[in-house]
Amino acid sequence: MSAAAFRRIGVFGGTFDPVHNGHLRTALEVGELLALDELRLVPASVPPHRDAPVATGAERLRMLQLAADANPGFVVDDLELVRGGASYTIETLRAVRAEAGPQARLCLVVGLDAFAQIHTWKDWPQLTDHAHVVVVQRPGAALGLTGDAADWAAQRLATDPLSVLAAAPCGAVLRLELTQLAISATQIRALLAEHRSPRYLLPDAVLDYIRENRIYDCVDTHPGDR
Repeated sequence: MSAAAFRRIGVFGGTFDPVHNGHLRTALEVGELLALDELRLVPASVPPHRDAPVATGAERLRMLQLAADANPGFVVDDLELVRGGASYTIETLRAVRAEAGPQARLCLVVGLDAFAQIHTWKDWPQLTDHAHVVVVQRPGAALGLTGDAADWAAQRLATDPLSVLAAAPCGAVLRLELTQLAISATQIRALLAEHRSPRYLLPDAVLDYIRENRIYDCVDTHPGDR
């Protein structure tokens, strides 16, 4: 099998509380730019670095499924919800790697704000043992790393993502400049709690599901949630 034939799999995790068009636009652009065979949307069970989600795991999973239905390249993966407990990215990558095989091209999709805190993640230097780390950012933004994390990223930073994916299943840090929609889950939850409309910030099917189930009718929003 040629290198070009190996499966290319993106892994995009988050609380998705709720999933919104900013998430989906990022997923779409990453999938196109890296020519991915599939982009897995992975809802966290218990996020280690932020407050617990407002919606239940089952509700967030259903919202993702509704959002992903329109794009055949999106795959909703419940592995973190099934595993339960704290959702550590390194454990997710190990599980996906074991399933996909040693030659699959795995790409962990990470926002710039999260990447700046990567030194706080469990076993963070081992992330590139299992996947390429794809940092999505606004044009011209700096990575914002210091110390050991900055050295780690500098040693792995690559400028030609498609060449990297053709050559190796994991090991690099890749930067992609994407359209950044200024939408946050906190904003959407606040609008819903105030009985205002968040339409056009998230898919209509997701909004209809939220309203039918009254998921965010009265919530204490979590600052900084995305």
